[in-house]
Amino acid sequence: MKLVITGGAGYFGSVLTDRARAQGHDVLVFDLNPPEDRSIEHVIGDVRDIDAVRAALQGVDVVLHNVAQVPLAKDRELFWSVNVVGTANVLLAARDACVSKVVHTSSSAIFGIPDSNPVDESTRPRPLEAYGTAKLEAEFLCHDAVAAGLDVSIVRPRTVLGHGRLGIMAILFEFVADGAPVFVMGKGDNTYQFVHAEDLAEACLRAAQRPGAATYNIGCRDFGTMRETLQALVDHAQTGSHVVGLPSKPAQMAMKVLGRSSLVPFAPYHWLLYGESLWFDVSKAEGELEWEPTHSNASAVIDSYEWFLRNRTTLGGAGKSHHQSPAKLGLLAVVKRLPV
Repeated sequence: MKLVITGGAGYFGSVLTDRARAQGHDVLVFDLNPPEDRSIEHVIGDVRDIDAVRAALQGVDVVLHNVAQVPLAKDRELFWSVNVVGTANVLLAARDACVSKVVHTSSSAIFGIPDSNPVDESTRPRPLEAYGTAKLEAEFLCHDAVAAGLDVSIVRPRTVLGHGRLGIMAILFEFVADGAPVFVMGKGDNTYQFVHAEDLAEACLRAAQRPGAATYNIGCRDFGTMRETLQALVDHAQTGSHVVGLPSKPAQMAMKVLGRSSLVPFAPYHWLLYGESLWFDVSKAEGELEWEPTHSNASAVIDSYEWFLRNRTTLGGAGKSHHQSPAKLGLLAVVKRLPV
C-alpha cells in the first residue's frame, strides 16, 4: 500500500512513518522539513500550497494527515491556515487524486472540559481555545468530504507521549531529572489520560486499512489522576523530585498572565485543561479496529522520560517541530530552583 504521511518528519509523523515502513508499506513523507532518515522518500512542501499537495498525492492509496500547528505555537492565524486550510487542501487533493482512504489525526482539545467522563465518539465537542476550535473545524471539513464521497476516518488522541516527545513535556522531564518539584493543580486528583505514540500509530494504520468513514478516540486503558501519573514518574526517577499541589485558581491565573507575556511557554490549552479531567472510552477502536493499547499512563511517561535522559545533551535543532524541541523554561528556570 502506497501511503503519503503529511507531517511525516514531525514528532508523531516520524513514529507513524517508521511503523508503516516496518509493516511493509511504501511511504512518502510530505513535510516542510526532510525526515531524519534521508533515505525515506520525501517531498518538501507546505499543506497550505494546494498545488504541492496535489502533486504529492498522485498515485497513492492512502493519506495519513498529521500536519498541525500545536498549542505551543500560540498563533491563531497559523492554527487556521495550517490546521483548517491545510486540511481542506489535503481533502480536495485526495478527492481529485481518487485516493481510497484519508485518516485525519485530530485532537482531544475539541472537547474542552467535558460535562462528564468518559468521552466517547458521540460526546458533543466544546473547544475552549483557538487550537481546539481549529481542530474541530478541520473535523467538520472531514465530514463534508465524506458527504461528498471521500472515505475519511478521524483519529482523536489524548496527550501523546513516547520516544522523542519533548515540547512542554521536556520541562517536566528536566525538573524531574534535576530533583526539582513538579506541580499539579490543587490535589492533582483530576483524571488525565495519555496515549503512547506507538499505540496511536498502530490505531492510525488500522484505521487506514478499514473501509468506511469512522471516528475513533484513542488513549491508554490503564490511567489515573494527574498526581498518580507524576508520582509514578518521580518514584521511578529517584532523583528527589516530588509532587507538589498548587492552589488551582491562583496557579491558573499565573499561567495565563505569564503565558501571554511569553515569560513561560504556556498556551491557553495548558492553563485551561491541565487541572481538568478528560478521558476517552476507547472501546470503539478496540472493537472495530481490533486495536489494544500496550502502554499505561505510567509506562508511557516513564518511557518518554528515559528517552529524554539518553538524549538530553543533543535535543532540538533546526527543522524540528514544537513537539520535537524542548520548550524554553523562561521564568520557570527560577521556579525550578525554589525550595518547595
